[in-house]
Amino acid sequence: MGARVRTGLIACLRRHPLLTFGLMGAGFLGFGLATLNVIALLLANLQLVAEHGVMALKDGALRQFLELTGSGYFGLACYLGFKTCEKLLVDRLTAPQDASTLAEPTQNTD
Repeated sequence: MGARVRTGLIACLRRHPLLTFGLMGAGFLGFGLATLNVIALLLANLQLVAEHGVMALKDGALRQFLELTGSGYFGLACYLGFKTCEKLLVDRLTAPQDASTLAEPTQNTD
């Protein structure tokens, strides 16, 4: 992804916090769905290859391994999207307010 596209996307997300929040939720759900049970399936796939060798690879174990790996990388991309949106929202919520938007403090004369 080019630097211009990346900075444009970040600028857009900074201007639209609801869009950022929605994207963060989608990243969270995508990460959860992509990684759900992937470790157990990957271990079962590797055990099958260890037991049956080349025959298991010819029967589709290699394709399944590649699909599980792709699912893991998709989950990673979703997680990175989630964390990016989280950082933008946290920065927005914790940024000091502009001096022009702060109300003048009132002094208590009692």
